[in-house]
Amino acid sequence: MDGKKYKFHLLPSGILNEKATCVIGNGVVIHLPSFLKELDGLTASGINAEGRILLSDRAHIVFDFHQTADGFNEHKLGRNKIGTTKKGIGPAYASKISRNGIRIGDLKNFDFFEMRFRELASQHERAFPGLEIDVDGQLEYYRSVADRITSMTTDTIEYTNDAYDTGKKILIEGANATMLDIDFGTYPYVTSSNPSIGSVLTGLGVSPRKINGIYGTTKAYCTRVGEGPFPTELERDVPGSIGEHLGVVGAEWGTTTGRSRRVGWLDIPQMKYSTLINGFTALNLTKLDVLTGLAEVKIGRAYKHKGKIVNTMPSCLKTMSEIEVIYETMPGWSEDISEAKNFDDLPVNAQRYVLRVQELLGVPIRWIGCGAGRLDMIDRGAGWDTSSSD
Repeated sequence: MDGKKYKFHLLPSGILNEKATCVIGNGVVIHLPSFLKELDGLTASGINAEGRILLSDRAHIVFDFHQTADGFNEHKLGRNKIGTTKKGIGPAYASKISRNGIRIGDLKNFDFFEMRFRELASQHERAFPGLEIDVDGQLEYYRSVADRITSMTTDTIEYTNDAYDTGKKILIEGANATMLDIDFGTYPYVTSSNPSIGSVLTGLGVSPRKINGIYGTTKAYCTRVGEGPFPTELERDVPGSIGEHLGVVGAEWGTTTGRSRRVGWLDIPQMKYSTLINGFTALNLTKLDVLTGLAEVKIGRAYKHKGKIVNTMPSCLKTMSEIEVIYETMPGWSEDISEAKNFDDLPVNAQRYVLRVQELLGVPIRWIGCGAGRLDMIDRGAGWDTSSSD
């Protein structure tokens, strides 16, 4: 935005809009030192977030020992590692599901928080031999930030529903992707929550009757951080290759980990699966500009397994590893599209690519990202649908 690049981990991206109040819902797990560091960094960059960020009192806390445990687990798995960010997400959700987790709201009663923290730390030291937790030092830290955190803490269920009832505009931002969903993704190479439409309800406490537009966001090609099956993957480390082009031109390094993202062609079967689950009403196709300069572009149109077309998303990793992708090849374009503001500004081949993706999915592509800037985007307008392209 305004030539400055922002990378968000815990803060909603709406924090850059000075008119927006941002809510971190109950479905999120929060590492408070990282959250406060990110918030302070935003302040240092000139963005005033005072009074514009609210934390759910029901959101669970990620502790440092959750992060250490995450590293222990990955090390034990060896070559079968999940490829987690080692930020303690899985162990924190494990504490939540085991019903011994600690929530943001518990900081309001520090004696109660201390009792629960000591119990949870002790349980982790028993479960992970060699794990040493500076319990008193950690408690001293949380005591020092308790007032700051509690000043941002509220019942976000009540807050969100009141905002809805008074006619406020509410945009709910999800993280990760449907193929990393604990239930629907490429299990076990997934995250520990449901980054799909269901989390709007369970992660924020709103009724399904209140959901209106459902917007899917996808790059114009496919990426993945960490391990797991990737049917349309391209070699990234070969100089001069298409994979290298996508990785370098697209600046594909993980926001949280800094690891090189794996890259590949767009995967229509996975996108159809995500569309089926989420019921998208429109799509935002980002980073179309990264494909500029390629002589031809491919779309992974269908899956085959042992000679037969696969019409559903395989749940078995063994099957996924044996998938053959049927590709559709289209001519590329070399024209700079970074200044495009209307669909007709795009080169004909870029238009055809967008329209073909839209046709294969049966969902209108309303927004098209043409550059790294916040406003480098084509908006085809509200109410736009597939019939207008005929």
